[in-house]
Amino acid sequence: MSTNNILLEVKNLKMHFPIEEGLLFKRQVGAIRAVDGINFSICRGETMGLVGESGCGKSTTARCIAQLHKPTGGEVNFEGKDLCRARKQEMLKARMDLQMVFQDPYASLNPRMTAGAIIGEPLLIYSKRGILNYTKKDIQKRVEELMEKVGLSRYFVNRYPHEFSGGQRQRIGVARALALNPKLILADEPISALDVSIQSQILNLLNDLQEEFNLTYLFIAHDLAVIEHISNRVAVMYLGVIVEIADSKVLYKRPMHPYTKALLSAVPIPDPAVERQRKRIILEGDVPSPDRERTGCYFYDRCPNAMPDKCKNNIPQLREVEEHHQVACFLYFDP
Repeated sequence: MSTNNILLEVKNLKMHFPIEEGLLFKRQVGAIRAVDGINFSICRGETMGLVGESGCGKSTTARCIAQLHKPTGGEVNFEGKDLCRARKQEMLKARMDLQMVFQDPYASLNPRMTAGAIIGEPLLIYSKRGILNYTKKDIQKRVEELMEKVGLSRYFVNRYPHEFSGGQRQRIGVARALALNPKLILADEPISALDVSIQSQILNLLNDLQEEFNLTYLFIAHDLAVIEHISNRVAVMYLGVIVEIADSKVLYKRPMHPYTKALLSAVPIPDPAVERQRKRIILEGDVPSPDRERTGCYFYDRCPNAMPDKCKNNIPQLREVEEHHQVACFLYFDP
């Protein structure tokens, strides 16, 4: 991976939400370690998939990158600039190139604004601040172009969000994200709230837009089949840390981390003969609470290959065990 081609680089990113007690005099008694020190990079024009079970920190990672949550520690280097330490004006300009598509297409749209006002709002804000120079007529024209681009009729410009279907609302969210011509889009489970038939339409739309505008995606999803279809590389997340990163085809053919193997074993195969012969990996126990600091492997409590002498008191770091294949597991190296 060429360093000159890297658009986003995340270094030791942490997001700990404080646990407080007391009514008048509050004091911190702990922290929820939603993201606990992750490292990855995304190259220009590629799609990085981020998968993991609910509560592992995927959405929090996206929000930290966009600075919707101020990270507890670490760096988010976007085009060489650390967004965690960027000033307000620098962050404002960076957000032109860094946009987000949210999971719930209804909750992320203002119900009191029309579709046209929602899509044009970024252009209006940046024009008022003197960063862009759009007139009302220019904004209207741009909004209509974007609506056509995402598959919506320009005649729907004065409709409100409740007058659209779920898929149409998500198209409005995509159009809003495209308004400022971004380089990177953080797609936080953009299809999970949609019907299966609509999901494929949104995925095809995202693929077409990527080719046309040379977009880069961080695509978060639960559906492993979707991630395989859309991603160039995949990062697997568990309990606030990344346990494996590899090219999509390599990861699905030859997963290495025990957690990745368990995840992929749960994906149904549309062949009854193969499905009957396949062995499902059942993980025992519940996901540990993220409110305690770990001194050993994060997956130790549920791992079928756990080695007490290595895993219990040592935290495996993400290392490259094959070309472009990183794994955080002592099965492949010593502590």
